[in-house]
Formats: sequence, C-alpha cells, structure tokens
Amino acid sequence: MPDRVVGERMVEAARAWLDLLDGEQRAAAVRPWPSEEERHRWYYTPTDHGGLPLQRMRPAQQQRAMRLVAAGLSHPGYVTASTIIGLENVLDQADGWAGNWGRERNRDPLAYWLTVFGEPSLSGPWSWRFGGHHVSVHHLILDGRVRASTPCFLGADPATSPLLGGLLLRPLGAAEELARELIESLDEEQRSRAVISPVAPVDIVSGNRPRLGDGDRLMPLPDVWRGHLPEPGLHDLATSIHQNAEARAGFGPQHHDAVGLTAAPKGIAAAELSASQQARLRALLDVFIGRVPEELAAREAEKFAGDRLHDVHVAWAGGLERGLPHYYRLQGPHLLAEYDNTQRNVNHVHTVWRDPDCDFGDDVLRRHVEEFHS
Repeated sequence: MPDRVVGERMVEAARAWLDLLDGEQRAAAVRPWPSEEERHRWYYTPTDHGGLPLQRMRPAQQQRAMRLVAAGLSHPGYVTASTIIGLENVLDQADGWAGNWGRERNRDPLAYWLTVFGEPSLSGPWSWRFGGHHVSVHHLILDGRVRASTPCFLGADPATSPLLGGLLLRPLGAAEELARELIESLDEEQRSRAVISPVAPVDIVSGNRPRLGDGDRLMPLPDVWRGHLPEPGLHDLATSIHQNAEARAGFGPQHHDAVGLTAAPKGIAAAELSASQQARLRALLDVFIGRVPEELAAREAEKFAGDRLHDVHVAWAGGLERGLPHYYRLQGPHLLAEYDNTQRNVNHVHTVWRDPDCDFGDDVLRRHVEEFHS
C-alpha cells in the first residue's frame, strides 16, 4: 500500500531523529499519545509552535529533523517549504532588522518546531507536526499507514522577491496563476456565481481553528495567536494591525457575512464548468494536494476523480486584476483549500489545505476506537 510505504519512511526518519536527542531535548520533542489538545494546536504566525525548535538542535540533529519533514512532503513541497523558511532572512531585512513579537530575533529561520506524538512505530497510532512562521505540516500514522495529512499550511512573505538577472522568486506563484487562469476563463454568468464578495478578507477565513464549523467567520489576528502572545502589549498591537487592515481594505460586516464558511459551499460548482475549466480546476487542486508525497497525493486525487470533482466549488473574493487584494477557496466533500493575498501591499500569501471531516485524522481515529476499543 502506498500510504504504508510513506508511513515506513516516516517511522524510520522519526526514530533516526529521536535517537540523536539527549534527555532534555527528547522531553521537549515527544508528547504522550494522544495529547489531544496539544495535537490540535497549530499556528502559522511567528510564535512558539510547540515541541523542539531547530534553534536547540545541533547541526546533525537539524539534518535529521529536516529528513522527517522531507518524508512528509513531495519533493516540490519540500523545496517550497525550505524556500519559505529561507524567506525569514529576507523578511528580517524588510522589517528593518527589528523584532516586535517578544522574541530575540523576530524573523528566524531556526524558529521552527518539530513534535512527535506517541511512539513512532508500525503498529498503533502516532503523529508528528512541524511548524513555524508560514509552515505547518501534520501527519497521522495508524498501523504503519499515513491516514491523514491535514491541516497543511504554506505561506510566503514576500510572495514575490527579485532575483539576479531580473527573475522573480515566487514560492506559491502557481497557486495564483492557475486560479487566475480559471477565473478568467469564466463567462459573465459563471463569474457572477463564483465571485462571492467584491472585497477580499484580510486573511484565510478558516484561520488556525482546530475544527471547522458552519458559520465560521474571519478570525481577528489576536485569536490566531490563540492566547500565546508572549507580552500583554502585543495583544493590543495585533488587534490594531487587524482593525487597520480591515479599515484599509473596506472590509465590513457585509463582507464578513459574504465570505463566512458554510456547510453548503459557496461559489460555482465544478459541475457547471466546461471540460477545459474543470481541467484548470484539477491543476489548481493539485497545487494543494501535491504538497504531500506523491503516493499520498495520488490517493487524495482519487477523491476528486471523474464526476467526483463536480461537487467541488470555486469561490473568489476581491479584485480580478493583478495587484488587487484577492482571495479564493475550493470547497467540497473532505476539502477546504484557501488562498489569500491581501497583506503587505498584496505581496504576502497564505494558503491552507484542510479536510473539515478528518483534520488531524480525527475521523479515522474515531472509527479505529469504535472498531477495536468499544
């Protein structure tokens, strides 16, 4: 089974990493199974993501940590995540080398944390999480098989950076270009259904909620930090940043309502798209599910094979012209994929891929408990 092949690679990589840790490091790196509350805690902000940070590892330990990360991503996914981590140095320069979030170095490519939940093995459940600013990777392994790989977050700030020779670095450029190709291919009537708001939300609507529900609305920035802002004054700063961003965008209550999550997807269904438009939608969907190892991505793609794609909806908010703040999402059975580019003068991208029914493997674990432990 392909998911078992990947699971075996993860077990081997996790054990190799843990074998190099001393007692103090291992105490930070390993949580007992199931540690449900901690396992469902995740971020994409520059905060402590829980576990053992790269900062506290020797070079050889860092290498083995990244080997586990690579086991949980496709090669393009790993290159993209590594590039995003490297952008912390670029962002540090853009911020004037100043820190303001309660850390000695605000933008730090070593401020990424790795955590293992349970004992990596080919029997029973265990999971692992890797996260830091703009990267959050989660996998659940049950009886040696990778059973869940969401939430999976990748962001980029700056989204576009200059390279020598006039080239541009765009780690998540395909997520914009393919979506533009799709939205531009829609006729006027199709577009009227696809565009759900003339103003884009200032972040992904799902935020970093551990579970998604009907009626979820855009989270205020302090809530995204989930009570882990290290200093009291930072809560007020985060509140001010969020309120100012919404004021500049003209994002009001009616827009919150328009882009709020609902159980019945908003936007236009793939069933109402032409064959060529559906092909563009599949290519766009592959940008999200293709971030995991090829064996797992093929399994995910099967969920949307043939007519099963028809229930996936495309929704867009914001401007259609380049340079304008914009947001979109793909939503259907076992799928919520979001993209947002509104911050830092439309040069700051957030993307997330989720399974509202089985994030963190919750549905798989529930069935496992019912079958074997009831």
